[in-house]
Amino acid sequence: MKKSKLKQVVVTVCLLSMTACSTTPPANPDNLCDIFREKDDWYDDAVSMNEKWGVPIQIPMAMMYQESSFRHDALPPRDYVFFGLIPWGRVSSAYGYSQAKTMTWQDYIRETGNSGADRDDFGDAIDFMGWFITKTHKINGVSRWDAYGQYLNYHEGWGGYRRKTYNGKPWLKKVAKKVEQRASQYGTQYRKCKDELEGGFFDWLF
Repeated sequence: MKKSKLKQVVVTVCLLSMTACSTTPPANPDNLCDIFREKDDWYDDAVSMNEKWGVPIQIPMAMMYQESSFRHDALPPRDYVFFGLIPWGRVSSAYGYSQAKTMTWQDYIRETGNSGADRDDFGDAIDFMGWFITKTHKINGVSRWDAYGQYLNYHEGWGGYRRKTYNGKPWLKKVAKKVEQRASQYGTQYRKCKDELEGGFFDWLF
């Protein structure tokens, strides 16, 4: 095989591998270090989000795990009519890594100018979450570090949180507590591997 042909094959394989890696959920979603070792482009996106919005990386990552299990094409459950026998669309317009609803995603695009953003793109999804968490802090005074309060806002909306609609949903409080615990776990893990991750892929490999 000629050298130029071999180079083309290698590049193609690498590109296919990167595409598959970027769209499949991480092999070990319970460890933030393993997630970023496997998907170094996700780490770059997460760092960019942190630098742009001042949001700790572990907060949106814990929320994203809860919302989509890191699946790029995640959809909400189906809705049913006629005594629950006939499927009729989805229960909401949420989609993608962040499970952002269509109207909220449009607000994000309008306010940030990120006109090419896609909900099934990890970089766009985590930037959206950084934007939402920052607005939650400004609107409702919830700390960017407060995973529990941030998740309640994310689920109920800013108005719902102010009305304390979550008080009528004990199950939601339990889920928010799980997000809080995961964020704490991710934060502890991240502090142990941050220097390694900042060194880049080849420093870690060799």
